Amino acid sequence: MSVMNRPDSPLSVALPDLAATAALGQRLAALLRPGDVVALKGDLGAGKTTLARAIVAALSPETKEVPSPTFTLVQTYPVQLAEGLAEIWHFDLYRLDHVEQIYELGIEDALTDGICVIEWPELVEGLLPKARLLTVALGITATGARSAILSGGAAWTERLAKLRSAEPS
Repeated sequence: MSVMNRPDSPLSVALPDLAATAALGQRLAALLRPGDVVALKGDLGAGKTTLARAIVAALSPETKEVPSPTFTLVQTYPVQLAEGLAEIWHFDLYRLDHVEQIYELGIEDALTDGICVIEWPELVEGLLPKARLLTVALGITATGARSAILSGGAAWTERLAKLRSAEPS
């Protein structure tokens, strides 16, 4: 893993295989709180759905199947957090044409009470709470492995520092 020197700089994580992507999802899930938004960016096949599934599975272990919401556009899952009961809202916005369509999917409720995991967030970025936003930019390296660059708003400063300190150097 390569990490820039500043503690508030983006965190770069190598994801050489699916197990590494799932492990990142589990570590992120442990840090999530109601009101958080995880924006998953990257090309097709970069690992957005894999990472989203790992987050949901870590927070909702009784959920047996985590389908991609490519056609339904949103799936919700109940979770028990230290703060109490919450819901994860897993959005896949690939097929949206207009930003207004996000309101039909319940984004306002999701942002108020839930944890949002959003694939293809580019269309709605202006609606997302900057302080609570964690952006995960996933990429495919020349060798076919994956990588992630994590950057977050003010609410993520300490949590990214925890994640950074837990990473092997």
